Amino acid sequence: MLPAVLHVPVPVNLRRLFPQASFVGCCDLRVTNATEHSRECTPGALFAVIRGTKADGHHYVCEALERGAKALLVDHPLADAAVPQCIVSDVRRAYAELCQSLMAQPANHLTLAGVTGTNGKTTTTWLIRSILQAGGHPTGVLGTIEYHDGSESERSRLTTPDSAALARWLAMMVSRGTTHAAMELSSHALEQRRAAGTLLDAALITNITQDHFDYHRDFGAYRSSKLKIFEALKPGALAVVNVDDAGSRSCLTDAPLRTRTYGIDQPADITAEILEATLRGTTFRLNLGHERLTVRTRLIGRHNVSNCLAAAAAAAHLGATPDEIAKGIAALACVPGRMERVEGGQPFDVFVDYAHTEDALRHALRALRPLTAGRILCVFGAGGDRDKSKRPLLGRAAAEADLPVVTSDNSRSEDPHSIVEDILRGFEGQRRTPFVEIDRERAIRWALQHAGPGDTVLIAGKGHETEQITGAQRRHFDDREVAREYLSTMFPVDHRGPPHLMLRNSLTVT
Repeated sequence: MLPAVLHVPVPVNLRRLFPQASFVGCCDLRVTNATEHSRECTPGALFAVIRGTKADGHHYVCEALERGAKALLVDHPLADAAVPQCIVSDVRRAYAELCQSLMAQPANHLTLAGVTGTNGKTTTTWLIRSILQAGGHPTGVLGTIEYHDGSESERSRLTTPDSAALARWLAMMVSRGTTHAAMELSSHALEQRRAAGTLLDAALITNITQDHFDYHRDFGAYRSSKLKIFEALKPGALAVVNVDDAGSRSCLTDAPLRTRTYGIDQPADITAEILEATLRGTTFRLNLGHERLTVRTRLIGRHNVSNCLAAAAAAAHLGATPDEIAKGIAALACVPGRMERVEGGQPFDVFVDYAHTEDALRHALRALRPLTAGRILCVFGAGGDRDKSKRPLLGRAAAEADLPVVTSDNSRSEDPHSIVEDILRGFEGQRRTPFVEIDRERAIRWALQHAGPGDTVLIAGKGHETEQITGAQRRHFDDREVAREYLSTMFPVDHRGPPHLMLRNSLTVT
């Protein structure tokens, strides 16, 4: 349930909001309630008739009218609808802008950072929040794990909320005295203009690799959707781009003049030198313009240092001092399901990570490789009803583990055996032969059984998720719980041996 709304809608005149629109059956429309879902229509509401990829709002106009809709927002006049209509060229964009106007443009009263990218969005937004909070700024976050208004939170349904929910959450932030916010902007949300009318003080692109090609078709279209984040920048706002990633770097040609780059390997405005990396965290030297400071993060891996750079670049623009940046990065102990440690007294390390793309899985494995004294065991799968072309790529990435374990993820309407077959094509010609176990719980247990002292087990793909979707069934399933419960049977408290910290390797640069 959404927390009680602390900000009520204000009346909006559509002719004033959309001066280029035309009207049928009226000269103007005064709106106090709008929705894109016919089932949510109440007497007096405006129904936005949006053409979706799976459903067309035109098929639900009759239902909306039966439920009391008094007006329509459409891209062409509907002769069979005897209600006032506002005609606009882009209903998605207009509806999002209307939602923001109904909530009195809350983004104008917030200092707001938006983050897009194939990977790293969640960690980067959590880092930004931590840094800003270290500076005393009440900060909200909207993203894959939670929607948080600075005081109350709710588990998220979408990485980026739909237009109406986004406007309500931003309005609640303002009402609660929250001054800053960091939000994830998915490629779907940017393409669908869900955040139109929400202007940003900083826009970040962490990377662009391969994901969601089932929706975007190809890399060019996917990249184009990411570039739309620049359209949301306020005057004087900052674009932040990762130059270590080729896809992100390619966006520099389309970036605004006010842009800062970050990178570890490539020359950039903001850089880092990794001084020490262990399975307990990373120490690095942050080069922030003319400032040089040593920063400690409990996050693991080179890719997380990159996320720290992204957050530092945005936070500095938003007013954070170097000391606040260092304190905020150090204060973030963990991001749920992002290289999250699972402890059970075992003589090996276990991590659960959301990595579900080739790029993310490679980064996770390569982060663990130099820090693991023994072998790396990797449990992973691929989601059903999603981009099939990335499945063999996941297999190819997982072949970097010493013992890959292929299993099921959220198979949805697909046969999990068919998904696994797609993944296994990625192992052709590789020197690793994976172990296959369709049942995810048994696969996790198998990996834990076969791990020895000094090994690392990576359970990838679902991260923070607490459900597994098979067909129409949703059942509770949490990789962390499964691992923790099984470890407790393998290593009962009364029989646990001495700490195994000495088995952990580390990488130190002097």
